[in-house]
Amino acid sequence: MKKLFILLSLVAVIGTVLAGCSSESSGAESSEGSEEKKVVKVGLNGSGVPIWEKIKEKAAKENIEIELVEFSDYVRPNMALADGDIDLNAFQTVSYFDSFIKEHDLDLAPIGTTLIAPMGIYSEEYEDVKNIPEGSTIAIPKEATNMGRALLLLEKAGLIGLPEDFDGDGNLDKIQENPKNLKFEPIVAAQTPRVLPDVAASIINNGVAVEAGFVPVDDAIFIEDDTAQPYINIIAARADETDKEVYQTIVDLYQEEDVAQHIREVYNDSLIPTFVSLEKIGW
Repeated sequence: MKKLFILLSLVAVIGTVLAGCSSESSGAESSEGSEEKKVVKVGLNGSGVPIWEKIKEKAAKENIEIELVEFSDYVRPNMALADGDIDLNAFQTVSYFDSFIKEHDLDLAPIGTTLIAPMGIYSEEYEDVKNIPEGSTIAIPKEATNMGRALLLLEKAGLIGLPEDFDGDGNLDKIQENPKNLKFEPIVAAQTPRVLPDVAASIINNGVAVEAGFVPVDDAIFIEDDTAQPYINIIAARADETDKEVYQTIVDLYQEEDVAQHIREVYNDSLIPTFVSLEKIGW
């Protein structure tokens, strides 16, 4: 009887030990299998939402939760990033970004490129910029940044010449060569499609063109390409966090071919996926 009691006690102790080991093992496996989800807040404007919904879906498979924070202006996304209210933003060109952080003394930096929304030259009368006759009038956006971009486009089209040190700031006085003696009529950017019946050609921003019913890659008689480096859009972060692994993963996910195809399809080829090195955009 005494031996039986000892045997039963031994079995009970062994069972308890094994149960404890099993529990610890299970806990360790659970801890290893449930890596903490990383949450990243991305600031953007409404037009970028369809792209980032795709990125959000892809990131979830990498245990990254992306929260999209929409802004209705072009000032707050950078200020919110600098203040730590969001982690990344994706809404602006290199040119705008460089100018903004200099003006506001912000310690931000790009971590990847995304796309270009190409500006184009449109005409109801001519199918080729070479056919625009001497002395014609061309409508051009009057805002300084837009005008500077438009002047570069006109130069690339072979219609004007600019100084080698042209800084991108729009001013008609910067035109050095005008072989066709063209006249340029500064117009508020949003109105540039409406004056098409009255001018030989009009230079129209991508978003404005799309809103007016144009498909830029089809309807423009001359259009920017991905060599227009100052106007490539970027993803930005705080300068001391550019090497964060989770941010680099998001950039990698964005710059995959399925996202490029998604951009082409959703925006009817109006936007050009542009994945280039930061060095190429001056960073």
